[in-house]
Amino acid sequence: MIAQEIYSGYLTALLAADRAACARVVQSLLASEVDLKELYVHLFQRSMYQIGELWEQQKVSFAVEHLATAITERMLTLVQAQVFGGQPRDRTIIVACVADEYHQFGGRMIADFCELRGWRGYFLGANTPLADLLSLIAARRPTLLGLSLSVLANLPALVKALDAVRSAHPHLPILVGGQAFRWGGLAAVQGFADVSFVGSLETLETRMLAHEQ
Repeated sequence: MIAQEIYSGYLTALLAADRAACARVVQSLLASEVDLKELYVHLFQRSMYQIGELWEQQKVSFAVEHLATAITERMLTLVQAQVFGGQPRDRTIIVACVADEYHQFGGRMIADFCELRGWRGYFLGANTPLADLLSLIAARRPTLLGLSLSVLANLPALVKALDAVRSAHPHLPILVGGQAFRWGGLAAVQGFADVSFVGSLETLETRMLAHEQ
């Protein structure tokens, strides 16, 4: 477990938009051979959740929250060499942000975390056109599909994507997640077969384990 004082120092630096200080914390943890799952769950995910809560409570500005997200995405690049590569993976996941969805951090983190578990993660990024998503699914035949939604107003785009994917690939398990679901929207996706809500990396790991047996 990452020590509380290390986490607090990282959070302070993140809130101050001190990218260099954040990098020093991450590089120090990597040098100490921290478990990468710990790094993702107990540093990156925890700090972003806490900053999101501070924003909801109007204790930090929209700009601070966006800067923290941008810095955390940069921190992920420090870990890439240890996350990617290795032997070919038998299981794959495609992760995408639906059309008109431009908040990509959560989706990228999901794809990286799957790589940590020995899967091959294909992250398509923000605002993925539905036609392109369907084409990649047909080409790669993934084990799972993950769709990210951060803004509840984009829920119709998610529903449209679910409808299209389920029609073209009726047996493909789909995971949905993102900050939008803190405000609602689950009822709109629960009518689709084999669609599961993933609210944390721990829940994602449980879903993945079911496909690893």
